[in-house]
Amino acid sequence: MIRLLIADDHAVVRAGLSQLVSTLAEVELVGVAADGAEAVQLCAERVPDVVLMDIEMPTLDGIEATRQIKERQPEIAVVVLTSFSDRERILGALDAGAAGYLLKDAEPEELARAVRAAAAGDVPLDPKAARALLSAHTGTPKAHELSEREREVLLLLAEGLSNKLIARRLSISEKTVKAHLTNVFRTIGVTDRTQAALWAERNELLRSQRS
Repeated sequence: MIRLLIADDHAVVRAGLSQLVSTLAEVELVGVAADGAEAVQLCAERVPDVVLMDIEMPTLDGIEATRQIKERQPEIAVVVLTSFSDRERILGALDAGAAGYLLKDAEPEELARAVRAAAAGDVPLDPKAARALLSAHTGTPKAHELSEREREVLLLLAEGLSNKLIARRLSISEKTVKAHLTNVFRTIGVTDRTQAALWAERNELLRSQRS
């Protein structure tokens, strides 16, 4: 059972998400917060597996709430819900430790898949929002510095596979996958899976792999 907490300052959004969650047999709603401070408190009390976190909220916004939750309870996966109108704030949330993000107009099936993916340690990224954010990320491409195996691991990560599934796909151990990812992160200058996936898309690794 996936324990889920919802944080959003709009009552209509909270009600709609709560109703959706009630239809998912494998998800249990353990709390609903109206601002970031309440989300931090409820996480400490109820220890969810996944938090659906709005960015713009009173008292404590979603970025700072995400940072505090990840500092205190790093095992909790925070998925940002956004309209992506403010790219800098979205990037701030990812830097604060968010596992991924969705658009608020996502289909119910997409949201359900994202919750499951986050709980499994994968990276739920909305493609439309990702494309809108790519221009906000800058840096020198370093794809040529990655080994062929590191590129394979990065591509599978960008497709949303967990370490376990990457290991199975490439017939290597999870420990080896983690070692490759450590090298990849250091080489391309990122600190987490979400940033690595964005980097791969920005540098067109996914496109070149499909062509």
